Amino acid sequence: MGNETLKVIGIGDNVVDNYIDIRTMFPGGNALNFSVYASMLGCDSAYLGVFGSDDSAKHVQQTLASIGVDTCHCRCVEGPNGQAILKIQDGERIFISSNEGGISKSVPMEFIFDDLDYLQSFSIVHTSAYSYMDDYLGKIKPLNPMISYDFSDDFDSEHALSLCQYIDFGFFSCGEWTEEAVKELLEESVNRGCTMAVATRGPQEVILFDGRSWFRQAPLAVKPKDTLGAGDAFISGFLISYLKGKTNAGVPADSLIEKALGEAASFAAEICKVQGAFGHGLPY
Repeated sequence: MGNETLKVIGIGDNVVDNYIDIRTMFPGGNALNFSVYASMLGCDSAYLGVFGSDDSAKHVQQTLASIGVDTCHCRCVEGPNGQAILKIQDGERIFISSNEGGISKSVPMEFIFDDLDYLQSFSIVHTSAYSYMDDYLGKIKPLNPMISYDFSDDFDSEHALSLCQYIDFGFFSCGEWTEEAVKELLEESVNRGCTMAVATRGPQEVILFDGRSWFRQAPLAVKPKDTLGAGDAFISGFLISYLKGKTNAGVPADSLIEKALGEAASFAAEICKVQGAFGHGLPY
């Protein structure tokens, strides 16, 4: 893509993932993970969200500063940062509880529109079901960055489909779904407005629909140290590869999608070898 660097932003949730079995906290959150992974993949990356005032928040902020993710438009508010409590068993994450974003759930995300020039400077905005952003998608859409949304695995189908009119890339986690149900969901997502709809399915093949063709991608076999962040890594790897590829005129869309799916699977496998979503653990 020449010398131009892709500029992207994650808006919404940040947490610390508190591993109680090893008494260590790691930075994470769907939107924040995207920002970090995009930076790892060579993008000019930013994160926009709400930090609390506790030690957890400080650790997340210091980590982002050390990585080089821009946080200049974030809000800091008195109160607890987002936190999830979990443990790892045989490489698989087991969530125990969360404080549902901590102080961030009581801070309306309207402030993200304070600097429209800033928002419009990004090629893509990525957000998630845990980011308290649903009410603002319609206001971002006219600003022209592409919008990516991670619905995760506990979405209400009708609510999710109602948001697809604002979304370019919709990602769903459908590990327990039949293939037939997955394909129905993806077709309807595209019918409602998504350019592409993607379902990850645990150890089974990822399925993508772009309104014309169906694509599949098998996860790469890897002995995981920690599966936390693998889904976010897949999303990030796919989006960055696809968007970079789109700048090369004349490459067929199908080739871009197939290449992006392969790179996404490879990046997700690499992240499974890292403890926490992307390391930077702080013992306590």
